[in-house]
Amino acid sequence: MATSRLLTYLRQDRMPHVWCPGCGNGVIMKAFVDAIDRLSLDPGRIAVVSGIGCSSRVTGYLNFNTMHTLHGRAIAFATGVKLARPEFKVVVMGGDGDILAIGGNHFIHACRRNMDLTVIIFNNSIYGMTGGQYSPTTPEDTYASTAPYGNIEDQFDAVKLAINSGATYVARSTVYHYAQTAQLIQKGLEHRGMSVIEVMTNCHTYFGRYNGMPEPIQMLSYFKEKAVTVKKAEKMSPEELKDKIVIGEFLNVEKETYNEKYEQLKKKLASSEKE
Repeated sequence: MATSRLLTYLRQDRMPHVWCPGCGNGVIMKAFVDAIDRLSLDPGRIAVVSGIGCSSRVTGYLNFNTMHTLHGRAIAFATGVKLARPEFKVVVMGGDGDILAIGGNHFIHACRRNMDLTVIIFNNSIYGMTGGQYSPTTPEDTYASTAPYGNIEDQFDAVKLAINSGATYVARSTVYHYAQTAQLIQKGLEHRGMSVIEVMTNCHTYFGRYNGMPEPIQMLSYFKEKAVTVKKAEKMSPEELKDKIVIGEFLNVEKETYNEKYEQLKKKLASSEKE
């Protein structure tokens, strides 16, 4: 099989996984290892950090240096790993609740600092592991266990939040668009600086069931119908873009990273101590 080459990147003894049948988390995991394989990166020089949640269980299945950490603190742990081992490619993988709610400040400040991290957000628009509560990305007027009459809160736009906070590579895809997802993750891994790749994924068990899409195929069809490319979106009005999912690459710029500044500071202090 063409995908058998990717099995070496997985801890096969940990299978079967705990995700619901048809969950999009496995699609993102495959896209990630596919990107790693295309780049021929050394698994021994890769660290993957996650917090708590359905998607954060991914570190248990990846055959790299991995850390399954505290709720919302994956980016803080990853920052420490990158500063201690700057030669490592450090990746954070987690859900919209873990990264944008309890971990929101860590996310904002990592973007502000332009930390040399790759952050992959599994956005299923709900808290899947703990019972289907609405999350910061749950769309207004949709339903959740804690919004039985409809969510009345505005949702976070992770892409806009990342750009306005200072990230230097920002992209979005969906699990329906697998080839694009793998490509954007690959570009994020290659990028020097804070890379944020949001992937819209399906939680049909909770979000789908509460919102009339209880089967995986229904949610995949939803992503297919609602997705528009960045280029196409530029020609659409706000009314036309309502309820659409804009996908593609939003930002790709070069800027000095916090890690480079940190290394320069260490060298400066070391040389001053010798004088």
